Amino acid sequence: MIPVGETADGVVFNVRVIPRASRCELAGVQDDALKIRITAPPVEGAANKECIKFLSEMLGVTKAQIKIIAGHKSRNKKVSVSGINRRDIENIG
Repeated sequence: MIPVGETADGVVFNVRVIPRASRCELAGVQDDALKIRITAPPVEGAANKECIKFLSEMLGVTKAQIKIIAGHKSRNKKVSVSGINRRDIENIG
């Protein structure tokens, strides 16, 4: 399982995004990060928007509760999700 840091209002964890996939899906764990395949290309923030949308659906939270706090132009991102705890992340997949 991936390392998950708890904050005062939620959790922080790493995500590895694979853009231009045939479908959006959870693809396991890679290098201490949750690996996600998304269909959007990495152009003008489209991949980041789709990553946030996918995570919100997977975790059952609103898109406003999810923020990319590092790695906006990288496949490796650090994501903050408010309103959930470590167990919610451990139970996905």
